[in-house]
Amino acid sequence: MTSLATADVFTDNSVAQRPFDYFEDLRARGPITPLGIRNVIAVTGYDEGVAIYKDDVHFSAINTVTGPYLPMEYDPARSIDEQIDECREANPYLGTIMTQDEVEHARAKTILNGIITPARLKANEAYMYEIADAIIDEFIEKGSFNVVADFGAPFAQLTVADLMGVPKEDNAAVRSLTADPSQLPGSLGGTFDMATNPLARMGMMFYQYIADRRENPRDDILTRMAEQRYEDGTLPTVLEVVGLATFLFGAGQDTTVQLFASMLRQLSDQEGLSDRLRAEPAKIADFVDETLRLFGTSKSTFRYVRRPIKVGDFEFEPGQHVMLNTLAMNRDPRRFEDPAKFDIDRKNGRTHVAFGRGLHACAGAPLARAEGRVAIERLLARMKNIRISDERHGPRGARQFTYLPNYSLFGVTEQWMDFDPA
Repeated sequence: MTSLATADVFTDNSVAQRPFDYFEDLRARGPITPLGIRNVIAVTGYDEGVAIYKDDVHFSAINTVTGPYLPMEYDPARSIDEQIDECREANPYLGTIMTQDEVEHARAKTILNGIITPARLKANEAYMYEIADAIIDEFIEKGSFNVVADFGAPFAQLTVADLMGVPKEDNAAVRSLTADPSQLPGSLGGTFDMATNPLARMGMMFYQYIADRRENPRDDILTRMAEQRYEDGTLPTVLEVVGLATFLFGAGQDTTVQLFASMLRQLSDQEGLSDRLRAEPAKIADFVDETLRLFGTSKSTFRYVRRPIKVGDFEFEPGQHVMLNTLAMNRDPRRFEDPAKFDIDRKNGRTHVAFGRGLHACAGAPLARAEGRVAIERLLARMKNIRISDERHGPRGARQFTYLPNYSLFGVTEQWMDFDPA
């Protein structure tokens, strides 16, 4: 059988359907290895990956969303920084906070400081319990539900909307903002088109909210977003605030939905886990993090080499695309003992890199952890004998799922659960 490591991860759906086999094949070739495809260098080593995450001088985040499908061909005769800037100017989606470097990224992140605060997160968490129960009420009598569409998507959408201050009367519109898997960043073939993504509609909504709050301030989160200033005292344009708000809203969607699905797969097939978490609710936080380590939604993220640098034994050169295989890093046996074992008592479990590291570490990590904890608390309280549907996915030990046809995101297209109402 041909090694998966030699397959084209960016176009071959068979790789997307066997992600862990693929990463282990890569690991066998070393912690850093050239793919021989699109000038991509794959990283599966934990220490090597963390070093790259934290180095914003030699590595640019310009290709974080697109991966190797960056609309530029590196010309070594020209300034690489100028070429990166031109690339951003040519494509507005390459100027978002996810792809910004150093000074501009830090400047943009100051706007988010007015959104995600400890007090706001605490208030948001109280609302999460209400949302979770309201959504469970919609299918509690059926005895089954699709985690992705019936619970995960609406819970994540309404939670982030509440955090950001979206008016409750717009909740129905918020729940309609579900993207087709083919519209997600990292879609095989690099065909992601933001223009057809529902987040574009969310951007229109946020433009109206922010413009209105600047004209008519209120005592709400949207007003604080509209009035938040950069550290130098200047007021961002409405479009700058809208871009960040839309990014934050989108970043909290599919990632969190797939976290719920992964947690419920473990609850179903890890003998005695549900009973233990009911008896020891304080362990739910560790359960969330161990799920993030083993099955985090970020399968791979990217950096673009802009300065020569040696990491480990590998010499990186400008113009190369670095594929940081997050899930593989989180299973590096040099970092995690018995890495494929699901263990909520793992001592260093929280050192995983599911949320990245360094300047671009996920600002929504506290929110995602809280969402995971609240969701499991309410599902365990409202249901018993929670189990994957054998009829739809096959029996334990022979489960069948269709994974997202994506080289960046890890997750399933659907996941049906059966349960008995508690």
